[in-house]
Amino acid sequence: MLLCSSSGLDPFSFSPHPVLRRFALAPRSSHLHVSCSPIGQFPAFCSPIVTDVYSLNFTIRTETTESFPGNNQATMLSIPDLIKKKRDGNALSDEDIQFFLQAVVENNIQEAQTGAMLMAIFTKGMVATETMALTKAMKLSGEVLSWPEEWAGLVVDKHSTGGVGDKVSLVLAPALAACGLKVPMISGRGLSHTGGTLDKLESIPGFNVSQPFPKLRSILAEVGCVIVGQTVSLVPADRILYALRDATSTVESLPLITGSIISKKAAESLNSLVLDVKFGRSAICKDLASAKALGESLVTAGNNLGMKTRAVFTHMSNPIGRCIGNSVEVIESLETLKGKGPSDLMELVSTLGGVLLVMTGKVSSLSEGGRLITESVTGGAALAKFQAMMVAQGVSNENAQSLCSAQADYHSILRRADHQTELRTHTQGVVMEIDGLVLAEVLHQLGAGRTNAGEPINHSVGAELLVSLGESVNKGRPWLRIHFESPALTPDQTSRLEGALTLGGSGDKPLRGSLIEEMIPPM
Repeated sequence: MLLCSSSGLDPFSFSPHPVLRRFALAPRSSHLHVSCSPIGQFPAFCSPIVTDVYSLNFTIRTETTESFPGNNQATMLSIPDLIKKKRDGNALSDEDIQFFLQAVVENNIQEAQTGAMLMAIFTKGMVATETMALTKAMKLSGEVLSWPEEWAGLVVDKHSTGGVGDKVSLVLAPALAACGLKVPMISGRGLSHTGGTLDKLESIPGFNVSQPFPKLRSILAEVGCVIVGQTVSLVPADRILYALRDATSTVESLPLITGSIISKKAAESLNSLVLDVKFGRSAICKDLASAKALGESLVTAGNNLGMKTRAVFTHMSNPIGRCIGNSVEVIESLETLKGKGPSDLMELVSTLGGVLLVMTGKVSSLSEGGRLITESVTGGAALAKFQAMMVAQGVSNENAQSLCSAQADYHSILRRADHQTELRTHTQGVVMEIDGLVLAEVLHQLGAGRTNAGEPINHSVGAELLVSLGESVNKGRPWLRIHFESPALTPDQTSRLEGALTLGGSGDKPLRGSLIEEMIPPM
């Protein structure tokens, strides 16, 4: 038997032979065992390395000596074969998925191949067992956090599938901390047209969303909440795939969304997780049916990985609150924490927070949980937690105190865009609808979002709604204020924004009531 170690010179690495070439992609910790008979010269392409005389009737297997988490079985794989397998609509095995993710994490795969696999998953989908294997393997691709025993049952988080004006996390995390829960919120950046929690917080000078685990744990012990991004060691597979999903137009893939969301939350070692699954024109899911499909996938994966998981389905066509954009959403969040927030934002905060208080056994009913969350906001306890979190994550005491003061001059600390312009109504009527997707797309073009992963954004770009749904307005009434720098608004963008406002007759009323549609499991 001939043993060829891949840690040294590999006779197959440069092989044009299709059977042998596939083993060049084996993990660097693998060995190739070749059983053969000495009858003739080995193929010419290996002759500089292997000069012994062998038969081509051989069997080859790989034995991984340092395997990807959960993958201890012998395997015979190549990345092109896996892409083809999924492209042709076949289910990937657990070992297939583990091998692919290992190649991604160890950078043993071309970016084009990763993109091709993402597109194959997007077009062909995944069955439930594939999605579960993907999620578990992503979780185990890095470190898994652990918490003190005295926090048992108290570690919670919330995740939103993304919307326009969605600043719920900035209010909810400190409110939950004020109610005695521990909230290690690992958030993301803006993806597609939706804003990112980390982008919003980084508009606050000094706020550091990159915290090593010992510091994260210390903040959690002292404050009760912390909002950070993924570290290099936490779910590295997702960190890489997340950056490529937007570039490859695979953001909406249900199994990829499930794997991304649940792997991160499972790596946080949560006891309870509530999911805000949004549907409507401004959401990833355009209707309730698709939102339910996603919600059921998320809930199933979360529960199977040991987290109590519940999904709340919420409407997402009109913007949440009155502000869209990073700095302006921070301002609106602070105003909400001071008891002056819009009713739709507070409905989401009290409902999602109430669900988590029930799931952790803090209260026995959703109404009681919602009341406690609301009282933590209106009474100032949540604001105090947010101030403490800002200081713990790098904001100066002076700036944190100033932002949280009753008469805060926000723009003395948060950067204001160089230019503002207001759009006015062309007729009188009742505000029936405001298309959040159009507003988000235009702001994205003005610099509030990113086209490619890692691109800088302009935190000062944003929009303020000057009218509310159901409000009667006269012709010429200012209804939208845009904060911008360079580039300026084009005529086409102005036209699109003007078309985002729908006015009805004097007797008309907007269809939307509560943002909450239903939840699974029911509560």
